[in-house]
Amino acid sequence: MTFQLVRASENDLPFIMATERREGYEAFVGRWDEARHRRALLDDSHAYFLGISDSLPIGFVILRGWASAEFVTLIKRIAVVAPGQGQGRLLLAAAVDRVFVETDAYRLCIGLFPDNHRARRAYEAVGFTAEGIARGSAFFNGVHRDELVMAQLRPEWEKRQSG
Repeated sequence: MTFQLVRASENDLPFIMATERREGYEAFVGRWDEARHRRALLDDSHAYFLGISDSLPIGFVILRGWASAEFVTLIKRIAVVAPGQGQGRLLLAAAVDRVFVETDAYRLCIGLFPDNHRARRAYEAVGFTAEGIARGSAFFNGVHRDELVMAQLRPEWEKRQSG
């Protein structure tokens, strides 16, 4: 299997939107309409990436705060076509590397719902540490929900690279 993480373009929006709307994702993965995706894709503070395996897209990652002046980047959304097969972990690990190699980010964070155990295991496997619960911080499907905040700092990533 060959894997690449490539910058997404407007031509990739149908794939991104279809992936975030897969059955079962409505409880865990956010969804934007095409206009909002287009605005974010063209905004310098967002970076969109596709995971490509054997020439086929397997998922996407949206990063907010790409190369931010505060040196903090947020993984806004990550989703794969076939969950439970290790593709999400592969995609996430590549995105983490990309952030720390291509930007001066010191902190990379991600939020998830506390009951999303599969995502938490994947995030921990690539170096994220749970920091705590942000009460009511996610407005999702018309409801304020708690969010588990996880992060990885540049020194932690560097240590993983050398070890």
